[in-house]
Amino acid sequence: MLLLGAGSPAVETGGPLEIEMTGLRSAKGVVRLCLVQDPGDFPDCRDGRGALKRTLPAANPRIRLEGLPVGDYAIAVIHDANGNSKLDTMLGIPREGFGFSRNPAIRFGPPRYKDARFTLGADAQRQQVRIRYLL
Repeated sequence: MLLLGAGSPAVETGGPLEIEMTGLRSAKGVVRLCLVQDPGDFPDCRDGRGALKRTLPAANPRIRLEGLPVGDYAIAVIHDANGNSKLDTMLGIPREGFGFSRNPAIRFGPPRYKDARFTLGADAQRQQVRIRYLL
């Protein structure tokens, strides 16, 4: 359980957030998930306040988070198939899978925070992130 904004008075807690990644090419490696509230932390999950990082086995790419404050969030995910803790690229093109909350269209570069943003309220929320591969 994580309380972003812990220590702040009267932080309203949202419902549980279930995140599932779909479309992985294989069960090798891990899925690296980044959940942020601050647009400046998206999509690379800087170590800003409120950035939540989780590493999941690619064989079971789902997680349930509870105790998050109500508010706006965005998710960025990579399928780190070789487990080297980074998104491998070739000539700037990702060689491993990636995805974002709300599954926005991918053009040149990652989407903006506003395109992946969703609101967590008091009710349970489910985000399904489709993993995409370019190579």
